[in-house]
Amino acid sequence: MVVVISRLAKKQRQEKLVDYIENNPFITDEDLAKKFNVSIQTIRLDRMELGIPELRERMKKMATKTFDNVKSLHLNEVIGEIIDLQLDQFGISLLEITEDQVFKKTGIARGHYIFAQANSLAVALINQEIALTAKADIRFIRPVYLNERLIAKAKVVSTSGERSEIKVNTYVNNELVFKGLFTVYRSNEFKTE
Repeated sequence: MVVVISRLAKKQRQEKLVDYIENNPFITDEDLAKKFNVSIQTIRLDRMELGIPELRERMKKMATKTFDNVKSLHLNEVIGEIIDLQLDQFGISLLEITEDQVFKKTGIARGHYIFAQANSLAVALINQEIALTAKADIRFIRPVYLNERLIAKAKVVSTSGERSEIKVNTYVNNELVFKGLFTVYRSNEFKTE
Protein backbone atom coordinates (compact mmCIF):
# COMPACT_ATOMS: atom_id res chain seq x y z
CA MET A 1 0.00 0.00 0.00
CA VAL A 2 1.37 3.40 -1.00
CA VAL A 3 0.52 6.35 1.22
CA VAL A 4 0.19 9.43 -0.98
CA ILE A 5 1.75 12.65 0.23
CA SER A 6 -0.06 15.82 -0.77
CA ARG A 7 1.88 17.99 -3.19
CA LEU A 8 4.91 19.61 -1.66
CA ALA A 9 7.14 22.44 -2.77
CA LYS A 10 10.11 21.21 -4.80
CA LYS A 11 12.64 21.71 -2.01
CA GLN A 12 10.49 19.87 0.55
CA ARG A 13 9.77 17.07 -1.92
CA GLN A 14 13.47 16.61 -2.64
CA GLU A 15 14.32 16.51 1.08
CA LYS A 16 11.68 13.83 1.65
CA LEU A 17 12.81 12.00 -1.48
CA VAL A 18 16.33 11.66 -0.08
CA ASP A 19 14.91 10.27 3.20
CA TYR A 20 12.66 7.75 1.42
CA ILE A 21 15.48 6.43 -0.77
CA GLU A 22 17.89 6.19 2.19
CA ASN A 23 15.31 4.22 4.19
CA ASN A 24 14.21 2.06 1.24
CA PRO A 25 16.91 1.82 -1.44
CA PHE A 26 14.75 -0.66 -3.40
CA ILE A 27 11.94 1.83 -4.02
CA THR A 28 11.19 2.44 -7.70
CA ASP A 29 10.63 5.76 -9.44
CA GLU A 30 7.05 4.64 -10.11
CA ASP A 31 6.38 4.06 -6.41
CA LEU A 32 7.98 7.41 -5.53
CA ALA A 33 5.85 9.19 -8.13
CA LYS A 34 2.69 7.70 -6.59
CA LYS A 35 3.85 8.53 -3.07
CA PHE A 36 4.59 12.19 -3.92
CA ASN A 37 1.66 12.55 -6.33
CA VAL A 38 3.92 13.72 -9.19
CA SER A 39 5.00 12.28 -12.53
CA ILE A 40 7.75 9.72 -12.92
CA GLN A 41 9.67 12.29 -14.96
CA THR A 42 9.55 14.73 -12.01
CA ILE A 43 11.05 12.05 -9.74
CA ARG A 44 13.78 11.32 -12.30
CA LEU A 45 14.62 15.01 -12.60
CA ASP A 46 14.73 15.35 -8.81
CA ARG A 47 17.04 12.34 -8.55
CA MET A 48 19.35 13.76 -11.24
CA GLU A 49 19.48 17.15 -9.50
CA LEU A 50 20.28 15.44 -6.20
CA GLY A 51 22.86 13.11 -7.75
CA ILE A 52 20.90 9.98 -6.78
CA PRO A 53 21.37 7.15 -9.28
CA GLU A 54 18.50 5.06 -10.64
CA LEU A 55 17.41 1.91 -8.79
CA ARG A 56 19.53 -0.51 -10.86
CA GLU A 57 22.70 1.55 -10.26
CA ARG A 58 21.95 1.88 -6.53
CA MET A 59 21.57 -1.90 -6.31
CA LYS A 60 24.81 -2.58 -8.20
CA LYS A 61 26.73 -0.18 -5.97
CA MET A 62 25.32 -1.76 -2.81
CA ALA A 63 25.91 -5.31 -4.08
CA THR A 64 29.54 -4.64 -4.99
CA LYS A 65 30.22 -2.95 -1.66
CA THR A 66 28.63 -5.69 0.46
CA PHE A 67 29.96 -8.69 -1.47
CA ASP A 68 33.68 -7.94 -1.03
CA ASN A 69 34.05 -10.04 2.16
CA VAL A 70 32.07 -13.13 1.08
CA LYS A 71 34.24 -16.25 1.25
CA SER A 72 31.85 -19.07 0.34
CA LEU A 73 30.65 -17.92 -3.11
CA HIS A 74 31.65 -15.82 -6.08
CA LEU A 75 29.34 -12.95 -7.04
CA ASN A 76 28.22 -14.74 -10.22
CA GLU A 77 27.11 -17.79 -8.17
CA VAL A 78 24.46 -15.83 -6.27
CA ILE A 79 20.89 -15.86 -7.54
CA GLY A 80 19.59 -12.32 -7.21
CA GLU A 81 21.58 -9.32 -6.04
CA ILE A 82 22.92 -9.17 -2.50
CA ILE A 83 22.08 -5.74 -1.14
CA ASP A 84 23.18 -6.00 2.48
CA LEU A 85 25.30 -8.62 4.19
CA GLN A 86 26.82 -9.01 7.64
CA LEU A 87 28.69 -12.32 7.64
CA ASP A 88 27.38 -14.90 10.13
CA GLN A 89 24.54 -12.51 11.03
CA PHE A 90 22.06 -11.37 8.37
CA GLY A 91 21.64 -10.53 4.71
CA ILE A 92 19.21 -9.16 2.13
CA SER A 93 18.97 -9.95 -1.57
CA LEU A 94 16.73 -8.79 -4.39
CA LEU A 95 15.48 -10.74 -7.41
CA GLU A 96 13.15 -9.36 -10.05
CA ILE A 97 11.25 -12.14 -11.82
CA THR A 98 11.84 -12.01 -15.57
CA GLU A 99 10.16 -13.71 -18.52
CA ASP A 100 12.71 -16.53 -18.67
CA GLN A 101 11.96 -17.43 -15.01
CA VAL A 102 8.21 -18.00 -15.37
CA PHE A 103 5.98 -20.66 -16.88
CA LYS A 104 4.83 -19.29 -20.24
CA LYS A 105 1.22 -20.39 -19.82
CA THR A 106 0.58 -18.86 -16.37
CA GLY A 107 3.27 -16.22 -15.82
CA ILE A 108 4.02 -17.85 -12.45
CA ALA A 109 7.66 -17.95 -11.37
CA ARG A 110 9.34 -21.35 -11.36
CA GLY A 111 9.91 -22.36 -7.74
CA HIS A 112 13.56 -23.25 -8.18
CA TYR A 113 14.43 -19.57 -8.77
CA ILE A 114 12.75 -18.53 -5.52
CA PHE A 115 14.47 -21.38 -3.66
CA ALA A 116 17.84 -20.58 -5.30
CA GLN A 117 17.68 -16.94 -4.20
CA ALA A 118 17.04 -17.97 -0.59
CA ASN A 119 19.60 -20.80 -0.66
CA SER A 120 22.41 -18.76 -2.19
CA LEU A 121 21.79 -15.95 0.31
CA ALA A 122 21.95 -18.46 3.19
CA VAL A 123 25.25 -19.87 1.90
CA ALA A 124 26.73 -16.39 1.24
CA LEU A 125 26.14 -15.49 4.91
CA ILE A 126 28.62 -18.10 6.11
CA ASN A 127 32.05 -16.71 6.96
CA GLN A 128 33.95 -19.83 5.87
CA GLU A 129 35.65 -21.01 2.66
CA ILE A 130 33.24 -23.94 2.33
CA ALA A 131 29.50 -23.57 2.90
CA LEU A 132 27.10 -26.22 1.63
CA THR A 133 23.39 -26.67 2.21
CA ALA A 134 22.91 -29.80 4.32
CA LYS A 135 19.15 -29.53 4.77
CA ALA A 136 16.31 -27.18 3.86
CA ASP A 137 12.80 -27.00 5.29
CA ILE A 138 10.90 -24.73 2.92
CA ARG A 139 7.38 -23.50 2.27
CA PHE A 140 5.97 -21.57 -0.68
CA ILE A 141 3.20 -19.30 0.65
CA ARG A 142 1.74 -17.98 -2.60
CA PRO A 143 2.64 -17.92 -6.32
CA VAL A 144 5.04 -15.24 -7.53
CA TYR A 145 4.42 -13.62 -10.91
CA LEU A 146 6.32 -12.04 -13.78
CA ASN A 147 7.90 -8.66 -12.89
CA GLU A 148 7.38 -9.08 -9.15
CA ARG A 149 10.38 -8.07 -7.03
CA LEU A 150 11.45 -10.59 -4.39
CA ILE A 151 13.25 -9.35 -1.30
CA ALA A 152 14.83 -12.21 0.65
CA LYS A 153 15.89 -11.56 4.24
CA ALA A 154 18.16 -14.08 5.93
CA LYS A 155 19.26 -14.34 9.55
CA VAL A 156 21.60 -16.81 11.25
CA VAL A 157 19.57 -18.19 14.15
CA SER A 158 22.18 -20.58 15.57
CA THR A 159 25.65 -22.02 14.99
CA SER A 160 26.97 -25.19 16.52
CA GLY A 161 30.26 -26.71 15.40
CA GLU A 162 30.23 -27.15 11.64
CA ARG A 163 26.56 -26.25 11.16
CA SER A 164 24.56 -23.04 11.05
CA GLU A 165 20.79 -22.66 10.99
CA ILE A 166 19.62 -19.81 8.77
CA LYS A 167 16.06 -18.52 8.54
CA VAL A 168 15.11 -16.94 5.20
CA ASN A 169 11.85 -15.09 4.51
CA THR A 170 11.08 -13.79 1.02
CA TYR A 171 8.63 -10.97 0.42
CA VAL A 172 6.86 -9.20 -2.43
CA ASN A 173 5.77 -5.71 -1.30
CA ASN A 174 5.99 -6.75 2.38
CA GLU A 175 3.83 -9.85 1.74
CA LEU A 176 5.48 -13.13 2.75
CA VAL A 177 5.67 -15.46 -0.27
CA PHE A 178 8.33 -17.99 0.78
CA LYS A 179 10.02 -19.11 3.98
CA GLY A 180 12.76 -21.56 4.73
CA LEU A 181 15.05 -22.85 7.42
CA PHE A 182 18.43 -23.86 5.98
CA THR A 183 21.04 -25.97 7.73
CA VAL A 184 24.41 -25.07 6.23
CA TYR A 185 27.61 -27.09 6.68
CA ARG A 186 30.63 -24.81 7.21
CA SER A 187 34.37 -25.45 7.07
CA ASN A 188 37.69 -23.85 6.15
CA GLU A 189 39.30 -27.18 5.28
CA PHE A 190 39.42 -28.43 1.70
CA LYS A 191 39.59 -32.21 1.74
CA THR A 192 41.27 -33.87 -1.23
CA GLU A 193 41.62 -37.59 -1.78
